[in-house]
Amino acid sequence: MKKSMHKLLTCALLASIGLTSQAATLDRVVAVVNQDVVLASQLDSLVAKVQHDAAASSQPLPEYTQLRKQALDRLISESLVVQLADRQGLRVSDSQLDQAISSIASDQKITVEQLKQQAATDGLTEAQFRDQVRRELLMSEVRRNQMRQRINISDQEVAQVVKLIQTQGSKEQQYHVGHIMLALSSAADADEQARVAAKAEQILTELKAGADFKKIAMAESSGPKALEGGDWGWMTLEEMPTLLAEAARGAHDGDVVGPLRSGAGLHIVKIFASRGAAQGQQIEVKARHILIQPSIILSEEKAKQMLEGFLRDIKAGKANFAQLAEKYSEDPGSAVQGGELGWANPQIYDPAFRDQVSTLTPGQYSQPFRSNHGWHLVQVEDRRNEAATDEALKNRAYQMIYNRRFTEEAQSWLDELRDEAYINIVAERAAP
Repeated sequence: MKKSMHKLLTCALLASIGLTSQAATLDRVVAVVNQDVVLASQLDSLVAKVQHDAAASSQPLPEYTQLRKQALDRLISESLVVQLADRQGLRVSDSQLDQAISSIASDQKITVEQLKQQAATDGLTEAQFRDQVRRELLMSEVRRNQMRQRINISDQEVAQVVKLIQTQGSKEQQYHVGHIMLALSSAADADEQARVAAKAEQILTELKAGADFKKIAMAESSGPKALEGGDWGWMTLEEMPTLLAEAARGAHDGDVVGPLRSGAGLHIVKIFASRGAAQGQQIEVKARHILIQPSIILSEEKAKQMLEGFLRDIKAGKANFAQLAEKYSEDPGSAVQGGELGWANPQIYDPAFRDQVSTLTPGQYSQPFRSNHGWHLVQVEDRRNEAATDEALKNRAYQMIYNRRFTEEAQSWLDELRDEAYINIVAERAAP
């Protein structure tokens, strides 16, 4: 009965689109996702954006059909999250978007029309840009709400991580990691297990022969960072998802580890680089920040301009730092605390962040700046000449645990959404 209802839904959605397109070129449906559809125009736009960004950074791309498949998978996941936002009654109205766009244009001292032209340069029509920004805002809000319900951190867990931090001595190791996941159900039969295992071995052979890791990740990975080339950025072992931490522990720069088995499939991990953050100073700062991470939708320049607008509003008394951090910051551990990082030695931070908090005076705001994690706006609230305190260590430990749980739980939550959803790939498109 459920399958019949889903088929009826698919037919109804397709018929509805067909009836409204008799006098115009049909924007083809490429997937039906519950009560929503993914259109060819959405897929074309995302693929073009990935291609544009890859060309700008000289990053090789996989075959067009593989890239398109990955982009469609991303759009299906986004559709599920946006539909959940709709069921929860979350909204970003047209007037809110209009106000935000006008504010951005004003901050850049350009007209709204010129701002639209900038979006077009990024490969987006005005409608696509507005829709994708709205979707990004909704998805971030839903994700935060869900993680607040799913993540519970006990005092005992914090104490255990504090002990780990203390035993690391004078430095805290960080790793820049890449990840490829080949999906494999725990219920897969022997033939499917053998096929996926052979695929993993083939990928390992190619990587060890010098193949581009990010290109293969874009083509083959089922992981959450596939369209980013499997790049998870810089993390400590305590911040990484458990599987990545197991792979990185004891590994050296350039090592490729795997395949590792989990309930989701087989995993291959690469250690791009590692570094230790020495803690020689006995100075601590109490700081708070807002992190905006550039993405397929949000360019580097726009992320910076967004923070510039926040800074002007804060200084003018039009906005509250903590509220902006809670709503917009993409550092999950601090966002829920209004951007507060607590007391910490500056040496534990990314070098760019460390340099900022080391030079700002109490009460002073930085200008937006770039670190390995994204664009930041930071304020140093206070400074003291003390060794690491229990408060600072507990705060750091809490953030590490929350960041790890956020990553793991967000993926589990998305997998659950997909398992419960009706997804029908309606059409495939041949390479141009």
